[in-house]
Order: sequence, then structure tokens, then C-alpha cells
Amino acid sequence: MTTTVLVTGGSGFIGTWVLHELLATGATPVVVDNQPNASRWERVLGDGIRRVRWSDASLLHPDGLQAAIEQHDITHVIHLAALLTPACQQDPWLGCQVNVLGSTAVFEAARRSHRVRAISYASSYAVYGPEAAEDHSSPSRPPMFYGAFKQAVDMIAEQYWRHFGLRSVAVRPHVVYGPERDQGLTAGPSLAARAAAEGQEYTIGYRGTVGYDYVEDVARAFVRAALECPEGATVVDLPGAVATTEEFARTIESVVPAAVGRIHVDGPSIPSNIPPQPNYINTLFADWRATSLAEGVRKTVEFYRSA
Repeated sequence: MTTTVLVTGGSGFIGTWVLHELLATGATPVVVDNQPNASRWERVLGDGIRRVRWSDASLLHPDGLQAAIEQHDITHVIHLAALLTPACQQDPWLGCQVNVLGSTAVFEAARRSHRVRAISYASSYAVYGPEAAEDHSSPSRPPMFYGAFKQAVDMIAEQYWRHFGLRSVAVRPHVVYGPERDQGLTAGPSLAARAAAEGQEYTIGYRGTVGYDYVEDVARAFVRAALECPEGATVVDLPGAVATTEEFARTIESVVPAAVGRIHVDGPSIPSNIPPQPNYINTLFADWRATSLAEGVRKTVEFYRSA
């Protein structure tokens, strides 16, 4: 049977690489996204663009999403569309509509259709508060609206499994880096790798120790989670390559020796949000292998050099 996957947020950074991974598996992607990015698709997907279908369904309308699922014979869903931390902090009501109600609309449309076998969706390390690393006896609490919304969706997914038997896997990456990452504070390392590839200087605008997940690993996680979804409402953390911002900068310089002295670090420290009791994706896929930081940086540099 043909595998056809509805991808919300398919024009975004991670979404585009999810399409790339889906096309490599032979699946047919159908994209729901109100911000098309044809140039990014051309750079990453090349001729594969011709195999991607488009839907004008709205994330906020379960009836339209259900119609799209039925029209395109959708078998699986990968739900990525969301407003990020700054937008949620600036307008919590809009953030709630898009991130919580929009996610509920996706689950509801999938349930009503009786066609969707499983959903994978983007959760986040933002659900873990700063106290998580200090006191493992109490649950961590999200420090921002974005994390609270993501945590709410994790609980909603559990209800859809409990009451309707709709399978799901939530994937929690930390800082995702790689080719085409260009938005947000933590895009700094990716932009620095691009600058190194192009012989330019760059200053990464934050400090701190966090986990870094290479974007093709993240895309593979979402695709495998959707297509190989077990029973239940599972939440998995991506392991990430834990490094300081300075270590990331030095990794770029080791890959591009000509960049030594050109990649700088400055700015505030960001929280590590370490999970108190991680459930890494290896528990779901025993053969999971993450890309090392050096290899991920090398692939990012090569992408921009070839471009």
C-alpha cells in the first residue's frame, strides 16, 4: 500500500529535511504550511519537488484537515507546525491557538478520518525547566509559554491514545543545527558554519552548554517515528551532542582551518534544560546512531560549499 504522509510545517527548516527523508523512503509527502519557501525546497529537494503535493488546509480547522487527509489518502502524519518561543511569549493567546488548538485539530482530524495509522510530532526540551537538573524528585516545569504549550500537547496525545487508540510519538530535539537553519538565537552555530564555508567572520550570540542535534538525524527521527510507531503515546528525547558554544566554534574551525580566528562567541547564557529522566530514542529504535558534532558540521559546510 502506498505511504502518503501529511506534513504540517513542511516549508520550515526541519520540515524541508523531513520531506527530503520521506522522498528517500519512497513515501509521498503532502504539505500543509501557510509560509511556502520554494527556494529552500529547491536547494534541499532538487527535482524531488515534483513529488511533493500541497494542501491549502488550515491548521486551525479540523474539518479542512480531515478533508485533506481523505482527499490525499493520508496514511501517516508528521506534525511540525508551531510558533516558537519569542512569538508565544509576545502573544500567548495566538501561541495557544496555533500550538495547542492547532495540534488538537491535527489529532482530531486524524481520528475522524479513520485512515491515519500514526502521528509523530514535535515536542521540545523546552518542557524541562532549569530546576530539572537540580531536583529530580519533582517534575520540571516549563519556564516559558512555548514549553507549557508543548507539554500540553504531549498530554493531549496521551488522551487520544487512551480514548481512541490513535498512536503517536513525540520527538524532543534540543538545538537543531545544519544546512538551511537561519532563524532564531540558536541558529548561530549553523550560520557560523555557513560563514566559515564562505570565508566570512561570524559571532554566535549566546553561551552555554546544550545538546546539538544534526537536522538530518532529526528528520529521520520524525519519519521513523511516524512510519514505525508502536502502540501508545510515546515521548522520546534525542540524545544530542553536548557541547559549549565555544566547543561548537572550535569544531567549525577544525573542519575549516581557514576559519580559525573568524568564529567568535558572545552574548547571554541559555538554559541547558537537561531532562531529569530522559527516554532516549534508542529505547524505540535500538539501531539508532546519532551524527557526531564534527560530522554534522562537516556536512553543513559541504552543503554550503557545493551551493
